[in-house]
Amino acid sequence: MNNKIRLAKYIAHAGVCSRKQASRLIDEGVVSVNNRPANHIDHVDDNDDIRVNNTRVQGKATRVYYAYHKPIGIDCKLNQHDPSSLIHHLPTNTRVYPIGRLDKDSRGLLILTNDGEFCNQLIHPDFHQPKRYLVTVDKPLDDDFCQKMAQGVPVNKQITLPCTVEKIAQCQFSIILKQGLNRQIRKMAHYCGYKVIDLYREQISDLNLATLNLPENSYLKINKFDILKN
Repeated sequence: MNNKIRLAKYIAHAGVCSRKQASRLIDEGVVSVNNRPANHIDHVDDNDDIRVNNTRVQGKATRVYYAYHKPIGIDCKLNQHDPSSLIHHLPTNTRVYPIGRLDKDSRGLLILTNDGEFCNQLIHPDFHQPKRYLVTVDKPLDDDFCQKMAQGVPVNKQITLPCTVEKIAQCQFSIILKQGLNRQIRKMAHYCGYKVIDLYREQISDLNLATLNLPENSYLKINKFDILKN
């Protein structure tokens, strides 16, 4: 019986990254199988010598999940050579990575895990898991701002999906997104004539940072069912 599986799936199961990110690593040429450059069509098991950036990957990792209250100034890219990188603030020696990045100038809830399949379940467009943000802009919101944002505006050569937008103060609104384009909220607000001066992610799916009592730059080990109950 052949128990070999696709290489990207194996890397995800080993807790290195999500399956999608594993495919990118293969494209970048940093993955090898049995001392040769990897191919997307490779099928492997624990008997194969699989390496990512020259580090051996083997076996299914024990799944871990953390909530992290990210402060402004930390970059979610896991770059060992960048002193501002999240990699210098991780809570465990087990490899974990963020689900749904926040840009360096944003703050709030991040989920860190080594569960590639669960990562896919949270961020893949087919599953549409909501993320709620509180956003402060540089001037008072006009009467049609929320409706305009909610209906969708051009970002990265596409119209954003319909979303829920609610004014909560003169210069502040909440927005619930089910997609995650690069710097999406900042670009949406800019299109409508506003500059974001504070962006705070409060909630991912069922996990709300406000209920965790978690100070900035702190972690809490959680159960994945706290994140996604349905």
